[in-house]
Amino acid sequence: MVASICGDVCIWKPSSKAIISAIALQKIIAGVLQKNHLPEGLFSLVIGDRNVIGEAILHDRRIPLVSFTGSVSSGRNAALKVHERFGRTILELGGNNAIIVTEHADLALAMPAIVFGAAGTAGQRCTTTRRLIIHESIYNDVKKMVIRAYKSLRVGDPLNEKNHLGPLIDTNAVTSFKRAIKQIKKQGGTILFGGNTLTKGKQYSSHCYVEPTLAEVENSMHIVQEETFAPILYLIKYKGDVHAAIKINNSSDVGLSSSIFSTKQNQIEAFLSAAGSDCGIANVNIGTSGAEIGGAFGGEKDTGGGRESGSDAWKAYMRRQTVTVNYGSDLPLAQGIKFKLSK
Repeated sequence: MVASICGDVCIWKPSSKAIISAIALQKIIAGVLQKNHLPEGLFSLVIGDRNVIGEAILHDRRIPLVSFTGSVSSGRNAALKVHERFGRTILELGGNNAIIVTEHADLALAMPAIVFGAAGTAGQRCTTTRRLIIHESIYNDVKKMVIRAYKSLRVGDPLNEKNHLGPLIDTNAVTSFKRAIKQIKKQGGTILFGGNTLTKGKQYSSHCYVEPTLAEVENSMHIVQEETFAPILYLIKYKGDVHAAIKINNSSDVGLSSSIFSTKQNQIEAFLSAAGSDCGIANVNIGTSGAEIGGAFGGEKDTGGGRESGSDAWKAYMRRQTVTVNYGSDLPLAQGIKFKLSK
């Protein structure tokens, strides 16, 4: 959308897992263009295999900027191929988003943000809360509250507003979920709630439904540093001051979204300082998912860099050109150089 505002012609390719929703969105955009007497080619949808259509986009010199959303490995591949032809990229890749809950947190405010951030859209958002970093003095209380909240969650048809979670996108995502559960146990973690797939009953016949899951872990576990696109929330205890929690938050190779819940200004300032969260999005007393709307969206480190939306994101879609106009009758030369030609 930013590119269109800047006057660029856009070609967009959706994930092969989201073709129908892409076509629906394209039809909406086409209607807007038509009503405003604009050519439909300003915003074009292409659908195809990533190894064919995706690769063609990456290599085509007629496409000066590629905005890519996907995994870290896929984004690294895209960046190499686009930059090889001196194209530009905006990359929104992995996230291992954390909420820090300090000993001074308002837990009544924090709890809905935690549960929605971790379980909303079945954990299938780039800004989904993956890690919950809790101060040791309130750890047991928070753990009990989260377990109690998870017991009230309903999984089922996403078109039924009474349900909180719908299905994972496909059976491959379920396989990744089951692998993560296995690795949590293998690496010494404890499943506090959930961890199972749901298959019994007509509503679960797609075999794409899983239980929202809570796991008690150490941040150093390898599985905790991976991004599993599923509703798995890792509970991590920290000791000491807020800087210890910030260190855990920053230990990830990716840096998309982060959050802190605290009523102490000095803790908040530490989190927002240059030595604080190293994520592209830093939230205070609000969750990791949703507050970024309208802001500069993107992250640091292996999240890729670049920003979509925000007050200056449009600059990435523009070409900078220096223009000098001489309105006089004399020709000034660079650095005042004297360069006289014989008549």
